[in-house]
Amino acid sequence: MSNDAQTIRLDRPAEHFQETLLLGNGSLGAALHGRPGVDWVDLNLDTLWSGGPRGPRAPKARPIAELRAAIAAGDHAAADRLARELQEEEWTQSYQPLGRLAFRWGADDDALAHRALDLSRARVETRASDGSGFDAFVSHPDRVLVIEMDHRPEAPAFTSPHPATVEVSTDGETRWLVATGRVPAFVAPEYVGDHPDPVVYADDAPDADGTVAAGMGFALVAVVEPTDRGSRLIAAAVDGFRGWDQRPSAELTHLADRARTIVEAARVQSGLAARHEADHRALFDRVRLHLPQGEDAQRYFDFGRYLLIASSRPGTQAANLQGIWNDEVRPGWSSNYTTNINATMNYWGAEVAALSELHDPLFALVHDLVEAGRTTARDLYGAGGAVTHHNTDLWRFTDVVNGDPQWSTWSSGLTWLAAHLDLRLDTAPDDGFAREVALPISREVAAFALDQLHNGRISPSSSPEHRFHAPTEQDPDATGAVTDGSTLDQELAYEALARLIRLSDQLDAHDEVTARSRAEIGRIRLPHVTDDGLLAEWARDLTGTEPGHRHLSHLYGVFPGARITETRAPREYAAARAALRSRLENGSGYTGWSQAWVLCLAARFRDAALAAEALDKLVHSLSSVSLLDLHPAGWRPSGSLFQIDGNLGAVAGVAELLVQSHDDAIALLPALPGTWTEGEVAGLRARGGHVVDVAWSDGRLGWAQLRSPAGARVVLEVDAATPVTVWDPEGGEMPTTSVAAAIEGRLRIAWAAPAGGVSRITAM
Repeated sequence: MSNDAQTIRLDRPAEHFQETLLLGNGSLGAALHGRPGVDWVDLNLDTLWSGGPRGPRAPKARPIAELRAAIAAGDHAAADRLARELQEEEWTQSYQPLGRLAFRWGADDDALAHRALDLSRARVETRASDGSGFDAFVSHPDRVLVIEMDHRPEAPAFTSPHPATVEVSTDGETRWLVATGRVPAFVAPEYVGDHPDPVVYADDAPDADGTVAAGMGFALVAVVEPTDRGSRLIAAAVDGFRGWDQRPSAELTHLADRARTIVEAARVQSGLAARHEADHRALFDRVRLHLPQGEDAQRYFDFGRYLLIASSRPGTQAANLQGIWNDEVRPGWSSNYTTNINATMNYWGAEVAALSELHDPLFALVHDLVEAGRTTARDLYGAGGAVTHHNTDLWRFTDVVNGDPQWSTWSSGLTWLAAHLDLRLDTAPDDGFAREVALPISREVAAFALDQLHNGRISPSSSPEHRFHAPTEQDPDATGAVTDGSTLDQELAYEALARLIRLSDQLDAHDEVTARSRAEIGRIRLPHVTDDGLLAEWARDLTGTEPGHRHLSHLYGVFPGARITETRAPREYAAARAALRSRLENGSGYTGWSQAWVLCLAARFRDAALAAEALDKLVHSLSSVSLLDLHPAGWRPSGSLFQIDGNLGAVAGVAELLVQSHDDAIALLPALPGTWTEGEVAGLRARGGHVVDVAWSDGRLGWAQLRSPAGARVVLEVDAATPVTVWDPEGGEMPTTSVAAAIEGRLRIAWAAPAGGVSRITAM
């Protein structure tokens, strides 16, 4: 195994799914329990979802004009009622488990010595007290699960929560298993507790082309064969997904043949493990973090990077609420894409952690949602562009789901997802990506925002999942959810228009939407500061019903946005900091993902103590023993459920403690926790295409190295108490100039990157 800081080591089997050790290649997910005797691994495929492509929306009157009139009149009860008339009587579909593959290792009465996940090698090692055990990995190059065991071959077993056929055969000492089945045609979300038919399987035969309207097929093929060590299991799985707008396949024989072909190809390959490890390390080793006094934080950061590598690869689906791991037919919140924080948080760290290509599945999702969301924008709002509401799925659902308007009516899902274009464009500038991907998406997102802006405010609007007090004479306890100009929606609209204007100028690609954006951007009403000094959550004088609400939506402009900084908007910055303090004093941060957001905000506020506290809570109170991020779920036997967002959001949070680049400078150690007195990080990416290495001791900068585009202007920010010298690659001192707008106690200097692009910085 690798060093302990890069290993999750446990001495008892998993009692619940969220205690398993996870393996994955972006498509095939495996959750290992580690139980001597008969053990099992839960299997998933990233494209195995219930349902099928949606048909045309049933025509009906959409009262958008009446809704906006009610909002303008301050009639919140009418606004909520009319918002419900925008809804469809349906929900997103659910991410599905493939099933459970059981295999024997050790004896039934053996005790587990340890089970361990080596993050640097993407490999699980499991040992019993007698020393026997197995090692497992999921290969991206070869598309298979591999389990290497100490005992002679035995036939595995497979059970699925779906109707399935399982065949086991023997060829000498080699055992084969072939399983096929179909997932449900419909699954109601878990939170719809009174649905009369929550899970529906189709019994229709496939058409001549092997396709069905809903309920795709799947196949698993596994082989166990003898080896010098004992035996080796190789498994592959495929499903019938053919595209988000295409009927899926349920031709089970064909699917089984495809899976068997993958297994047969892997069987004859030499060096399966070496090829897998090389592929993983090519991504994982891009960034190195060493925290002698913060080993738990280092492990959590590395685990987040590991999970993104395991759940999101070019050509796969984007990581969903649980990445690619789920063992339930009706998982929490359908294990879908929740766009009002969770889906975006999954990718906050992709660029800064040098995993840019793993961001591609999110951009593919956004591209599809633009295609699917044009009709929704037209039919529901009479608007141009494209829209996605707070939930989507494999089939690119973009409508308003059936439910409370406080979450269902929010219409800025696509706008927020598109904000990730800025992360790629700023960190890895590329005119090809800008022209082919970013510009078309930005144009559609801006077009929708423009048609939603009325008197400078998005209407209708909401602050995700948070209601406000709306007392009337008849009901002094009344609340509302739908208004105009929530702070989050205003920030996102401003970003969307600004991005399109910037891209149009960069690419000399102007059109009518760009012209409208230029005319309208100055009219957008940006958030104000309340009388008590807090950044407002709504444009109107409204008070939230939950002072400690888990969502921190009104702080978007601080993080993940970058409009509100101490240098650019000091008054709003101070008000946002006070708003975060108020939220926390009232109990916010009680979910893993919420605490990850607190961590990122604390870093932007340069509050090292709060950041350290948030990270400690996330790692030790809001994660399982196997470090999986948890969301409280009192209705479940375990009391919680796994959501991957907090794990992945923490990658960005830890990186922001060490390097920031959103405020016109590369800031080194802007929010270093006091207990991290020494350490080193290498390979972080900063805006402008810079690669940053930093080392420190006694809590002070020791040295840094920047690899920059040749000739680029570098602006560096350091602690004013630690002046620095900049050296070129030959060891010559480089001339620098002072830069204004530095934060109190900080120093900014600038220089032109030398030939070769490498600048070394040493503290005086």
